[in-house]
Amino acid sequence: MSDKDGARDSLDPTQGVVTPVASPMGRRSFLRKALATGVGAAALGAGLLEVRDRHQETLVGTKLASSTQPATTHQWCMVIDLRYCDGCKACTAACQRAHYLHEDQTWIRVFDMTDASGNKYHMPRPCMMCEDPACVPVCPVSANFRTEEGLTLVDQSRCIGTRICMNACPYQARYFNWTDPVPAPRQPFPQEPSWPVPQVKGTVGKCIFCAAMLPMGKLPECVSGCPMGVLYLGDLSTDVAVNSFGNTIKLSQFLYENDAVKFKESYGTHPRVFYILGHGQNLESDKEG
Repeated sequence: MSDKDGARDSLDPTQGVVTPVASPMGRRSFLRKALATGVGAAALGAGLLEVRDRHQETLVGTKLASSTQPATTHQWCMVIDLRYCDGCKACTAACQRAHYLHEDQTWIRVFDMTDASGNKYHMPRPCMMCEDPACVPVCPVSANFRTEEGLTLVDQSRCIGTRICMNACPYQARYFNWTDPVPAPRQPFPQEPSWPVPQVKGTVGKCIFCAAMLPMGKLPECVSGCPMGVLYLGDLSTDVAVNSFGNTIKLSQFLYENDAVKFKESYGTHPRVFYILGHGQNLESDKEG
């Protein structure tokens, strides 16, 4: 077993790990309980404000700490720990299989990055699920919208394919369906914005955090498909996040203790994807390729 594998099997308790769960079925059950019985919105607000004050930057937008947010509403986010990503692209493959996507439709794409010292590393990029998404207001037919749980989705029954939203997104997170979709067998969910399978030719598609699966206590396909436990599904309302190993972290503590950052935060979109660096990377200045 490599040092990296050992590290992922038993995370450092000082990094906020709460409970490991071994089996996939146990993990699903635990996810449902963890995301439903967290610290609550009031405690979340205090904890995340403390993170912001101590870290001297807004890791989480102030809207998330607002008392106007219903305590029972999930507020989804994602944490990506770059320290353990080996660039295998299993997350991309799992997403494409589940959503019957063409090979060029990478809703979560793994970029090969080079830092200022010439060192290589890998950076998965899903949709950033921005709190102030640039893609939403520019759509002339209101096909883009944001749910109460913080997910930005596309209503392909309304989309007319202007691709204005693609130009507006600073994260290259959207793809145009130029060709007929991959044939999909009977699906577990109806075709709707929370499960746009199959895709619709002439419309825009994007990562959806597997929105239809979340109420069932299931992790997004990219998260459960990562063999290194790099990706965590998080819930800002319960201050909890879970990865494919069933490792469960106290979200605000994990973000603070590991100096989490957001990608292209200067754009003012307030993304809900947090990155853990750990190897001296600078996501704003490092180069792709």
